[in-house]
Parts: sequence; C-alpha cells; structure tokens
Amino acid sequence: MIQTDINKRSLGVNFNAKSEAEVAIWSPLQENVQLVLSGGKTIELTKDEFGYWKAVTTEIKEGDLYKVSLGEDKVFPDPASVSQPDGVHGFSKAINIQDFEWRDNNWKNIPLEEYVLYELHTGTFTAEGTFEALEEKLPYLKELGINAIEIMPVSQFPGGRNWGYDGVFPYAVQNSYGGAEGLKHLVQACHEQGLAVILDVVYNHLGPEGNYLGAFGPYFTDKYNTPWGNAINFDDEWCDGVRKYFIENVLMWFRDFHIDALRMDAVHAIKDFSPTHILREIKQHVNKLMAATGRTHYLIVELDLNDNRFINPLDQQGFGMDAQWVDEFHHALRVTAGEERSGYYSDFNGLVHLAKSYKDAYVFDGQYSPHRKKTFGIKAENNPGKQFVVFSQNHDQVGNRMLGERTSTLVSFEMQKLMAATVLVSPYLPMLFMGEEYGEPHPFLYFVSHTDPELAEAVRKGRKAEFAAFHSQGEAPDPVDEKTFEESKLQWDLLNQQPQQTMLEYYKTLISLRKQEAALRNLNRHHLNVEENEENQTLLLHRWHEGDHILCLMNFSKEQQQATLPTYQNDWQKLLDSADSKWMGPTATDTTASSDSTVTIQPESILIFKNSHE
Repeated sequence: MIQTDINKRSLGVNFNAKSEAEVAIWSPLQENVQLVLSGGKTIELTKDEFGYWKAVTTEIKEGDLYKVSLGEDKVFPDPASVSQPDGVHGFSKAINIQDFEWRDNNWKNIPLEEYVLYELHTGTFTAEGTFEALEEKLPYLKELGINAIEIMPVSQFPGGRNWGYDGVFPYAVQNSYGGAEGLKHLVQACHEQGLAVILDVVYNHLGPEGNYLGAFGPYFTDKYNTPWGNAINFDDEWCDGVRKYFIENVLMWFRDFHIDALRMDAVHAIKDFSPTHILREIKQHVNKLMAATGRTHYLIVELDLNDNRFINPLDQQGFGMDAQWVDEFHHALRVTAGEERSGYYSDFNGLVHLAKSYKDAYVFDGQYSPHRKKTFGIKAENNPGKQFVVFSQNHDQVGNRMLGERTSTLVSFEMQKLMAATVLVSPYLPMLFMGEEYGEPHPFLYFVSHTDPELAEAVRKGRKAEFAAFHSQGEAPDPVDEKTFEESKLQWDLLNQQPQQTMLEYYKTLISLRKQEAALRNLNRHHLNVEENEENQTLLLHRWHEGDHILCLMNFSKEQQQATLPTYQNDWQKLLDSADSKWMGPTATDTTASSDSTVTIQPESILIFKNSHE
C-alpha cells in the first residue's frame, strides 16, 4: 500500500505551522530540479528516495508565483499546483490549501440512499459562470428538492471554456470559476443549505494542452491506450509515484475542500493490473481518512463494464466504490421514448429492457451484445439500489449529440413528464441534468477554448468529421467559437414563462413524492415487481415497503391504454397523474380506484397510486 500522510498534502508546495514551505516535486529521472520564482530567484531542491526532490525553506512565501526547472531551459508549472492564476502555461501560485475558516463542523453527509442528484456545469449554469454566481442559485435547488449537486470537473483547463475533461492540473481549481477559495466558499454555502457536494474528477487521462506531467516523470505508459492517448501509469515502472499523486488528490478534495463525494470519470479506461487496483487502494485510504476525521465520503464511478467487482465491498475482494452510473437504464428509457436504435442504442429494444433495468440494474448481465459483438456483463443481484445512479439525460448524452439537443426539444411535453417520473420512481439514486427540471430548450454543446491554434483547429476538424454522416441535419457547431459556449447557458428568465413554470412545479412534486412515500424512499430492489406489455407499450411498476404499496402505471404509447389494479382490501388512492390539467395534460383519471378495477392511462403519461394495508 502506498505510504501517504492522510492528514495533510505532501506534494508540491505546502506550508507548515511555522510558515515554512515544504516542497516535494516527484521527478525520478531528472538530475537537477529547482524552484524558480517569478522574479528569477531559484531555490535548490535535494533528491530524496523514490525520486522526490525536496526542501524546507522560507524563501518562498504564500502568494509567491513560481515554476519548476528541470534543467536545460525546461521550466514548467508545478504538476501538483493548487493555483494557476494565469492559466495552464503560467506560473503556479503558492497558497496554503488548509487556510480557510470552515464553519461546517456540524455538517453530516447525507446518507447515500437519500441522494437526489443534480449535475451541473459551472460555466454554463449561470450567466456569470462562476462559483459565486452558482451560490446564488442554491436556494432554488433546495426548493426544487435536490440535496446533492454534482459539479462537472473544475481542474484547471486551457482558457475559460471547457466541459472540464481537458483538465491538466488535477490539484488546481479553474481560475475563471473562482479558484480554490471560491470552491471552498461554495462547498460551505452548500452545507449551510443542507446540500451535499459531489465533484467530478478525471483519473483516466489528462487533456492535451498544458499537460506537462510527462516532462517530470513516467506519469504515462505506452503499455495501454485510451480514447485520449497513452494511459496513466498505474502499474508500470515508477508507478508508485503516480499512484501517490492521484491518491493524495482524492484525499485533498475530501480533507481540504470538504467535498462529500467524488464522481470518477470513465473508470473503465483506467488500466491497472496491479495486485491492488488503484480504485481499491483509493478506497482503503479514504476509509483511513474517514476513521480519522469522523466524516463520511462516497466514491461514485462512471462505469461501462457491467462488472459489480467495482462496487462490491473490499471484504468481498471488490474495489469498494460506493455507487456507479447506469447508462443502460438511460439507453433503454430513451429507446422506449422513441430514440432511433442506432449506435449504442442498437442494443436496446425499449420497454422490455427498461423493465429489466428496473429489476436488475444492468440490462446486459451475461447476454450477447450485438453492438459489442460479445457476451457482456454479469449479474448484480446482491448490490443494493443505492449503488446505482440513473437519469434520463446527462452532460454526455446531451452534449455528445451533434446539435446538443436536450430532451425538451426531442420529445413531447407529455413524454418529458413521463420520462422524469420514470427516473424518480426507480429503486435507484435519481440524477437530473441542469435545466431539465423546467424543460430548458437551449442545447448543451461541446465547447473548448484551447489557446494553441493548431490544437483548436484539430478539435474543430475532428468534431466535423465525427458527425460527417449527419450533414443533412446541418453542420456540427464550432466547439472553439465562444457563441457555442454562450448558446449552452441556461435561460433563467424562462422560469417566469409557460410551460417551464408548470414543468418545474411537476418536478418539485415528483421529488417531494419520492421523499414522502416510504415505498419510493426505501431502495429495496427485492420489494419490486415489474410487468411490461410490449403490444400496448405500458409498464406497471409495483414497489412496496412494509404495508405501503406504490403502483406506477406508465403508458409510452400515443394512444389511451387500460390497466387493471391489483386486488387489495383497500381502495387505491391516486397520488399523481401527469395527464392532469394542473400539469397542462389532456385529462385526469379519477382520484381513487377500487381494487381489481380497470383504469385508463392517457397517452405518454404516468399514474401513481398508493395502497396502505397491514
């Protein structure tokens, strides 16, 4: 197990209680490493064991700007920099990462099974695109019923416009968003509002511009490839220094920024054949941190392998991740709602697979996948519902469409309401993508602001080539053009208009219903039954907890359909009807219905009934 001090950051430039700078730069293959201050002064470092160059000095102070010299005019920003005030090519700024007046000592992380997540992108969530502006929207999110915001990556990237997955300084918070101080202030504000904070981090690759890690040491390996180039070196020669670098990054977010959970991007692209997988080792260190601080932190992964080894506990030889995204629920839902069965959607038949995902989480858990051309997945029958995050849209599924269309512009108003409910009545953790709660019509497009003209042009050409077959729909928007970024911002003034007002109230009601009803709130995957009717395109989801039963009748067709309610001693009480005129629907169904009676489900709608009995 990698040795690291869970109580403080050891890499880069840090300050101790005596205001001395403790410097540690990992560069195992270099013969001469120095710090170079912005005024030209140099600070000599001494090579320690395992390739760390160190010094304890008062010659660099908080606020000083510096770079690292590797000799022969090779001068770069610090790989473990916590602040890049002038961007990815500029000087690093020495700051005391532990210097912040926290007021959240009484904060306790929300139990994972109670999370209602809301994914957002800092730059496009508000007109200003900053942490400070985001803070002003926290009461809105609280009123919506959200209790956990998931922030897309904030590690320093080139320019001021990026999804965040091109970050090149994992420890530095994007300067244009508000930097480290701004993020801490936001986390504190969230905790004061009763909101947990999930931060999206990228440990499978680094972006192309400003990526200087390879100059310092073997951070990358050519043993494996990823969609973004050589893989990060988690199991090749000198990997210990790389593993420590990312383990300490995880600990920093939790310990020094009070982040409640991390969402780790595409962990299936992390290549590691070590006896202890890097994710498992990260979990071991997080467990030690939690034992020391008494705080609770979660690790959530994006995973495209349908392999529950990632989310199984450490004592079952799993990697110990607390939860994972389930894209297959999304894919099955989208096809059910009318999405064309092309690309990765070609594996999904719609309603039957949606019903399977309700029951089994993974749609493919040992069957042949035509898209992958192989048998795929294993069963996850013993993993609780709180380990799966589901959604009807997210940044990937919207932004990787050529025109970035949101659900609001692809399906009818009635289908939007049905899809929202499909997610929120699931026995899993529901996640919304910013703006979906009111039907934001603006797209969420792919955008970058590379300062390297050749790289910017390569990205522009690559995006056009990716969608060459879709020219009948128009040209792919230019990802480098600032207009593409501006068009992706939320339009908050729409909250004063219809139908956005009604959609927002509908979402609030659904979220409130999920929290209030025990049968929806308790994520027991075994207290669930699903019946699908392919011919009628209806799905009946029955969930229960003790004597409380919830029945969700979903009609994905464009015609009225009939359904028979199960027989119980008491009448069924209607809790919600998405076709009700109060939700701008066509017509409502009766408020109560007796057992064994037949009810009409309006086109593209959901009925939710409750029955309580001993």
